Order: sequence, then C-alpha cells, then structure tokens
Amino acid sequence: MASKPLRHPEMDRVTVADLLHALADPTRLAIVFELSRSESGLNCSETVSRVGVPLPKSTCSQHYQILRESGLIRCERRGVELTSHLRREELSAHFPGLLDAILHAHRKAKPPA
Repeated sequence: MASKPLRHPEMDRVTVADLLHALADPTRLAIVFELSRSESGLNCSETVSRVGVPLPKSTCSQHYQILRESGLIRCERRGVELTSHLRREELSAHFPGLLDAILHAHRKAKPPA
C-alpha cells in the first residue's frame, strides 16, 4: 500500500498568520529551533530527543503536521521514517527577517543547557 502524499503548501499561499499560529506553541517553536540547527534534517525521534520533552507519537505527528501545513517545514520519506527540514531559504525570501528574529528571541529566552 502506497503512503499518503504529504501536503506542503506553495510559499505564495503561506501567510504570516499561518507561521505565527504554528510557532505560538512552545513545543513547535522548540522543534523549529532544533531543525534550524540541523543541515541534514531530523526525524521526529531525533528532534524530540533534542527538545527534551517526552511526547507521545500521536502528539509529535500532530505538531509536525501543523508545522508542515503552515509552510515552516518540508518532510521527505526515507523508508518508514520522515525526515524534516526547515524551509529557511524559502521563508527568508518571502518573509525577510521574520524567522531569524523569532529564532533569535527563542535562543535568548532559552535557558543554557
């Protein structure tokens, strides 16, 4: 049975409201922050491990769906896993400085590890 295709909105359909809604949740913001630090992308398990918040698989899937459908991340299937990448270049082209400002504020507010 084939996997259901993943929905990734075209950047011209993404709105600031979509992005801010997705990033309003602290866990999703932490996920995006960790993805911003990874060049090769991360799967859900790797990201949750870095975020340090235990999440049931269904909750993790819901967070990733919101991030993907908002236009923040792109996911690709690698076997049975999904690897997610931040759409940094596309976001920066359409919303100059927005993502960097949000990630900078998150980094400043995040307690040192």
